[in-house]
Amino acid sequence: MLRRFAPVLPALLLLLVFFAGPMLWSVYTAFTDMALTGSASVSFIGAGNFTRMARDPHFLHSLLLTLVFVVGSAVVGQNTLGLLIALLLRGRGRVARAAVTGIVIAAWTVPETVAGFCWYAFLYRTGTLNSLLGHLGVQQNWLYTTPMLAVILANVWRGTAFSMLVYSAALADVPPDLVEAAQVDGASAWQRLRHITLPLIRRSIVSNLMLITLQTLASFGLIYVMTGGGPGNASQTTPLYMYQQSFKFYQLGYGTAMALVLLLIGALFSAVYLRLIRLEEA
Repeated sequence: MLRRFAPVLPALLLLLVFFAGPMLWSVYTAFTDMALTGSASVSFIGAGNFTRMARDPHFLHSLLLTLVFVVGSAVVGQNTLGLLIALLLRGRGRVARAAVTGIVIAAWTVPETVAGFCWYAFLYRTGTLNSLLGHLGVQQNWLYTTPMLAVILANVWRGTAFSMLVYSAALADVPPDLVEAAQVDGASAWQRLRHITLPLIRRSIVSNLMLITLQTLASFGLIYVMTGGGPGNASQTTPLYMYQQSFKFYQLGYGTAMALVLLLIGALFSAVYLRLIRLEEA
């Protein structure tokens, strides 16, 4: 028995040390009053942090903004735009595909903080957008009046490339003969998309939704650079509120409890998506 598992023991040891260890420590911390104040006194408070969360209007507000951010920038924005670009590039010339793909992927390769600074400079009240709109008599501090819309658009701009690549690969497996036969039978472009293309790439759609949802759920750097969660707490998603409570107010136990809640939300999204995949396979 030991000989069979000997080759994988180093990998298991690394998983225990760098994955299971921090996870178990985080679970323990979430049930304590641990603080970053240098105090050696740590008390076990049970579900106190979670009870506090349920009564904390700022946390509930941040949770709502997180869901809005995930649905707006991932489920609707990146997913839909990525599919649209992949559909438009299907059957186009090599030069056109290479040019569009290169532009979209270039935004994806930009580091998150750099992308945040770019959009901050673009949307700031003396930024590029207002300089262009000034000729039309339109002037607005977009990061102050519409902070959530600003960070959603920035995240869509940066993350659409992943969805586009997933759907481009999925569309390449759609039999062209099937689409051409439907076209000969008089099916419109929308009917071909709805009744042929989308059902054939349904598994890729669900897989893509799961991956971009989990990635967006934990997004921090882009929002922190663009708005810092402001004005006030108008764009303070749960990762930002968690950071504030843990490293500005030194309430590490409370912040870790929020991280566990965020982890459970991600697991819930994953369970729903995996259930959809199993239904599709059945």
